[in-house]
Amino acid sequence: MEITEVRIHLRNEARLKAFATVTFDNAFVVHNMKVVDGNTGLIVCMPSRKIKDGTYKDIAHPIHNEFRGKLEQLILKEYEQAVAKAGSEAVPTQTEGF
Repeated sequence: MEITEVRIHLRNEARLKAFATVTFDNAFVVHNMKVVDGNTGLIVCMPSRKIKDGTYKDIAHPIHNEFRGKLEQLILKEYEQAVAKAGSEAVPTQTEGF
């Protein structure tokens, strides 16, 4: 299975840094993967839903650790590029009195 596209949608929240949409083999798309600022750095969370007991269960997730690592690496790489691009496109604000 080939990852053919990763789209990043930046968020301006304390822990949630972005949503990712990933396309596989130009034929299947998974929305709502999250880039989250965890306790030890950025992590990728799979799309999930809340179940009756209040916990969350993944809707979709990789079966093998090798593929999970590849997927996480690509998402975080695209996230870093999106952050860099957003930073370079930011228009500086003027401070009052200057």
